[in-house]
Amino acid sequence: MSYRKTLLAASIVASLCLAGNVFAQDTAQPTQSKQQLGPDGKPVKDLNTVTVIGIRDSEAESLNLKKAADSHVEIVTAEDVGKLPAKNVADTLQRLPGVNISSSSASEGGFDESDRVSLRGTNPSMTQTLVNGHTIGTGDWFVLSQVQTVGRSVSYSLLPSEIVSEVVVHKSSEAKLQEGGAAGTVDIITRKPLEFAKQYTTQVSVGGVYSDLPSDTKPQFSGLFNYKSDDNTFGVMAQAFYEKRSLQRDGQEVVGGYNKINATDPIAVAHPDLAGVYYPNETGQTFFTQTRTRKGGSIDLEWKPLDNLTLNLNSFYSKLKADNFNRNYMMWASQFVPGGVGLQPGYQVKGNVLTNANFAAVPGSTTPYGVYDQISRPGASSSSAYTTLDAEWRATDHLTFTGQIGTTQGKGDSPTQDVSELGFGAGAGAGWDMRGTGKPINWSMGGDNSSPSGIIPSAGWIFGDQDIHVKDKENFFQGDGSLAFDDIPLSSLDFGVRYSTHTRQNKSDIGQGPAGDWQNPANYPQSWQNYPGGFNGDLGVTAPGSVWYYSPAQLAAFDRLYTTRDPIARYNWQNIYKVKEDVYAMYLQANFTGDRWSGNVGVRYVHTKDDINYNTSSVSDFTVSGPYTGSAFGDYYKNNYNNGSGRFLPSANLKFNLTDDLLARVSASQTMTRPDYSALAGSYVLDDLTHTGTGGNPQLKPLISTNFDASMEWYFAPRGLVSAGVYNMSLDNYVNFGNQNIQFKDVQASTNAGHDVFATYQVSVPTNVGGNVKGVELNYIQPIGNNFGVQTNYTFASGHADGGGPLQGTSKNTYNVSGYFENERFNARLSYTYRSSFYAGVSRSDTFFQGGIGTLAASVSYSINEWMSIALDAMNLNSPKFKYYTVNPAYGRQPYAFYDNGRQYYVNLRFKF
Repeated sequence: MSYRKTLLAASIVASLCLAGNVFAQDTAQPTQSKQQLGPDGKPVKDLNTVTVIGIRDSEAESLNLKKAADSHVEIVTAEDVGKLPAKNVADTLQRLPGVNISSSSASEGGFDESDRVSLRGTNPSMTQTLVNGHTIGTGDWFVLSQVQTVGRSVSYSLLPSEIVSEVVVHKSSEAKLQEGGAAGTVDIITRKPLEFAKQYTTQVSVGGVYSDLPSDTKPQFSGLFNYKSDDNTFGVMAQAFYEKRSLQRDGQEVVGGYNKINATDPIAVAHPDLAGVYYPNETGQTFFTQTRTRKGGSIDLEWKPLDNLTLNLNSFYSKLKADNFNRNYMMWASQFVPGGVGLQPGYQVKGNVLTNANFAAVPGSTTPYGVYDQISRPGASSSSAYTTLDAEWRATDHLTFTGQIGTTQGKGDSPTQDVSELGFGAGAGAGWDMRGTGKPINWSMGGDNSSPSGIIPSAGWIFGDQDIHVKDKENFFQGDGSLAFDDIPLSSLDFGVRYSTHTRQNKSDIGQGPAGDWQNPANYPQSWQNYPGGFNGDLGVTAPGSVWYYSPAQLAAFDRLYTTRDPIARYNWQNIYKVKEDVYAMYLQANFTGDRWSGNVGVRYVHTKDDINYNTSSVSDFTVSGPYTGSAFGDYYKNNYNNGSGRFLPSANLKFNLTDDLLARVSASQTMTRPDYSALAGSYVLDDLTHTGTGGNPQLKPLISTNFDASMEWYFAPRGLVSAGVYNMSLDNYVNFGNQNIQFKDVQASTNAGHDVFATYQVSVPTNVGGNVKGVELNYIQPIGNNFGVQTNYTFASGHADGGGPLQGTSKNTYNVSGYFENERFNARLSYTYRSSFYAGVSRSDTFFQGGIGTLAASVSYSINEWMSIALDAMNLNSPKFKYYTVNPAYGRQPYAFYDNGRQYYVNLRFKF
């Protein structure tokens, strides 16, 4: 903003103060703020008289802050978070224009809680998430997010809404903003002890959450205690939260994509019209259960030893314990389709896909018609933590210095996977009926699906990576200054430096395998359970219903006896990596104020040094040692690549006050995002027979986005806004997948020749390409009388990579509609959010998309008296279904996965003293 520094500090402190009451007001009635004019001619808030106590006041305050900002921002205050149906910060942000959320980070499918945030039709890695202006280390509980699809986005499931004072979404850039968010930056601002109105403040929330699919209730708790001295020079705040809930996800997945019938396959010889036709490989009913326990807290010490000096020590910790158990009972079509035995007349082919087919049972056959994966992951968890020390020194009336030093660390752990993969249904017969991409595949299989009587252990396996402990750590320092001027267009000059050293690594991975007499049916558990009643009804599918399964304890006992977890022989070097980044940055930003206009112009210089370590199955240009032998996954070589780049990132923002209530904004900037860690440090896996392979690309360049943003905003009432904006992001060095020809040592040829033989391999790796995202944002907020209000917004985004390919995360249409009622004791809010389909990534070499999805949520609260209230939050009221589909030139658009997570109801009693 273009305020002089002291006024900026006062404004921020005011907004934080207002949000000190996340549960309810600290005073019985709102008071009006006294308007005083500062030296820049703008209103200054009287901190002793401003209070935010509900939906209406918080909405008005958010709009006031948005209106005052020189750059394009969206702002949510704490009371917004407290009154919206939101269980973490992402739940609230999804209702802002231009914001999308997703509930997963890799290919684990959709869940019932928002987990990632992205801006303006881009993938989450292009959105920078900060807490109090600094980065936060993040962890992931899902194993593929830990070792294969390792991005730079933050897991919002670790950030409960209770920690928030306000959230600022920066859609246009400023030089003083930390780089990393090519699409924008989300800054989560926490509360500070000296901002509370009372000397002592205590807030407690106790309650429970009922999840309708697992049909159980788990406890929820959060608490806050704040103390500040009489003279307002010292304060301490402590927060704690403990939130447990059960999760059940009913689903269907097509694992392994779609297989091709070859002309030489017996089924094609007998039926030539099926040559070259594709069919679903493994179609399965997936039953996923999980207990999520999020616990942690924060402590904040604030001290003003001098009138012009403030010190703040802040520490935060959050851990999500995420034990989970996934069962996938699958029709194994690739085992029986090529042979064609038992194929019945009346099969159907549509769009080069065998969409309907039935195969009769084959008595005496030993061919398994089904395969069953059961994977239990006890101890799966993720965590985030940080500790920072901040200082603000007002050296003179015109010169202010701030400094911050800190450390942050995230962890993701998968200590154990207890796994069983079993073939079953020998010669049982099977069939399927595909109904398009919007509905699950109906399928059937002969035999007894409710018991393990038909298992074929020799057709199965024991697999799974474990002993994985990923760390995401950063140490950082930042120093800033602001020099204010009087009575000239140049109102202030901001300048600063920042240094950070960031490491993301996984140093261990045991890829377990079978051992001992694991194929003997007599050694398998002799009891079992079954899928819950109504499982297929939730999905709207006809398929095996009451499927049997072993318990996690049974799997653990079996794997202890019949699994090899030797740390040397089962060392899975493919999932070992380390990326270390040292970043140096400095900036200069000039802030201007004129007659009915304001703005800023600045430049940020960033230099990044990467030290990238990964493994390959053969010698490359970056090999430093090897081969290392003894792993069942083959010999491997250690590789290292050092990369460095510097970049100037200019930015400019202008705001024009066309009238007192009508604003025009325009901005231009260049921003950057560094490549995902798995893109930089993915291991190379090569096939010496075909001279092909896959891997990462340590030579990737940072993505640079050249941005233009323009908007008009009409603040027609204290709680009213109509706005329209356009934006364009021209992407240079966007990361997509492509083929490269790379020289590697051909291990097989070298062994045969007795000396090193090198060959050219065509390797599928992440590559830098160009791209573009452009769109329109519309926002309408309308108060209705004293007690009602509605809010609706719409975002159109169009994105593509060079060559016309899709950009990850780009939903063409996103919209939100919400309405509320509030009086002195009662408030209610109903919200609906929708985003259209988007490219979600690559899984097992298939490109997959998430279909459009809309969610309905509601919140109701009642103030029983001045110190107690009761609140009900209902999430996913419409029981939305996640739908995914693949797109392939050979067989078009086909169903990929479907998930139903059910509804969740939160009831809490809130106390304040």
